[in-house]
Amino acid sequence: MSTVTYLDRLLDPVVEVFTPALARKIVDLRADPELEEQIAVLREKANHGTLTPEEDAEYKDFVEAVDVISIIQAKARRFLDANDYGRRDT
Repeated sequence: MSTVTYLDRLLDPVVEVFTPALARKIVDLRADPELEEQIAVLREKANHGTLTPEEDAEYKDFVEAVDVISIIQAKARRFLDANDYGRRDT
């Protein structure tokens, strides 16, 4: 079983506390511009194999965080769709 599958199963209880407003906030969650730029720099360095050990650890932390956030966002989308809350007028 992959780590993502484990995370998906471990995060199942999160859905129990979703409200339409909370689920929408989670779906819309994005990094701020400063963080986006920092990650872009790390991504570029990773692609060129020039990360320092500290940057490598930071980039791996980012990737792991994105995995968790992506799973929670997918759960939020499914919650909204399954409950017909996908529309913004509800």
